[in-house]
Amino acid sequence: AVRKLIDGGAAGVILPPPLCESVEVLAELKEAGLPTVAVATGRFNAQASCVRINDFAAAYEMTNYLLTLGHMRIGFIKGHPNQTVSAERERGFETAMREAGIKYDKGLIVQGYFSYRSGLDAAENLLARKVTPTAIFASNDDMAAAVVSVAHRKGLDVPGDLSVVGFDDTSIAATVWPELTTIRQPIAAMAEIALDLVVREIRRRKAGNEPKPVDHLVTHSLIKRQSAAPPRAE
Repeated sequence: AVRKLIDGGAAGVILPPPLCESVEVLAELKEAGLPTVAVATGRFNAQASCVRINDFAAAYEMTNYLLTLGHMRIGFIKGHPNQTVSAERERGFETAMREAGIKYDKGLIVQGYFSYRSGLDAAENLLARKVTPTAIFASNDDMAAAVVSVAHRKGLDVPGDLSVVGFDDTSIAATVWPELTTIRQPIAAMAEIALDLVVREIRRRKAGNEPKPVDHLVTHSLIKRQSAAPPRAE
């Protein structure tokens, strides 16, 4: 696919997830000398310019929000292991829990794959435990929406019996009921910045200048909606 782009005369490439994490794709584009911008990676890769949020800081902030509400048993659903954002969001969660002095149960951290289906499986896992979490933090909104669905099927009130929060603020966050508390990743702004960066790089190369990868961090925000509340008294 990359070679077809090159042969077709593409002037530059913008890579969304998960392609932005592909070592093979990035290496091929760099070798071809094609200006490339990776969007929504978890970490900066010097092979291409990058537009991203600080996923560690965002997950840390969301976890602290749940802690301030009074939650101590918080389940966490990891993202797909083929993306660096997954590790950064998990690291943010674990750091906040550790700094709060909470010895959390590793069994409350389960694998997801950023899909609704994987969110259903992860929610069934967490809610089948003898001592269930009072809140679940899913690494994206699709998985969080799946958690809400499983909770409703089990007769649980969200957020009365279980708080659920997500990540990204995609359209599903405001479609499910209750609407999801989540981290907003400003995708439209990130796309605009990525386009600007790739055009600048094309111009630099045409002027005979060396490529200069840029790591552009965009500000995230915590969006508070109806899916999170203090836990019920034991």
